[in-house]
Amino acid sequence: MDAKLSSGSDRASALALFIAVVERGSFSAAGRQLGLSPSAVARAVDRIEARLGVRLLLRSTRALALTAEGRTYLQAARRILADLDDTEQQIADQGSPRGRLRVTAALSHGRLFVVPLLGKFAELYPEILIDIVLTDSLVDIAAGQADVAVRFGPLPDSSLTARKLGESRRVIVASPDYLARHGTPQEPEDLFAHNCLNFSFRRSEPVWPFRRDGRDFALSVRGNLEANNGETLGQLAAIGVGVARVGAFSVVEEIASGALVPLLEPFNPGDVEQIHAIFVGGTNMPARVRVFVDFLAVNLR
Repeated sequence: MDAKLSSGSDRASALALFIAVVERGSFSAAGRQLGLSPSAVARAVDRIEARLGVRLLLRSTRALALTAEGRTYLQAARRILADLDDTEQQIADQGSPRGRLRVTAALSHGRLFVVPLLGKFAELYPEILIDIVLTDSLVDIAAGQADVAVRFGPLPDSSLTARKLGESRRVIVASPDYLARHGTPQEPEDLFAHNCLNFSFRRSEPVWPFRRDGRDFALSVRGNLEANNGETLGQLAAIGVGVARVGAFSVVEEIASGALVPLLEPFNPGDVEQIHAIFVGGTNMPARVRVFVDFLAVNLR
């Protein structure tokens, strides 16, 4: 095992080994992935730390934890290996889109709108291997965790490239059954008497915006159920749990079928969330990223 490690102990191999240790959470799990013994993996990490002169991992009998320096090294390792892979892929491609394309999207929007497009894209570009992850957690594109992210809302300043794919308005909905039992709110303030379902990931106090006579205002509403995505909130509203305010895209079918009823539309402020594809742009952008972003821009609008 040590001979195998020694023969490939260049910087790229060391970076890949360190990433495997962090992602697998232990030397033994990383060893199984790499075909090495746990002791060989541990010694390799020791050599990296000795070369850098810093501690990258804090070891205990139960788990491994990254130090601040370890987090910096991990981000750099992912970025460097992604750049190396892209460079080699570009040379091998000779302009033909191919290789692994790592895509991430929000749970609801990804399931409803991105995933249904992948079959068509796969037919157009059979040499591209699509690796999609649906999550509402923030994936670090700059650190090489994915190639393309489909994201909602305002974008922070960064060196990444963003391409607008569309936008979605918000709508307040409830089921006919719920409204029959609790009454239909006629004014925004009526929501104080209703079970309002909110997103669990909001850091500030949950407020719903409204507009009356040209004046914008917001109300703090309360309920006994929260969820981390709009599709779940829409489902809870459809089975009569309460009133939800979600992206219209996530409840289109329920509204069309009558399972959900839009509420307080005269007071809807018309706020929208923009949808972007986020990726590392520039002259070295892989062809597979370019064609996928172009594909989304056409088909998601």
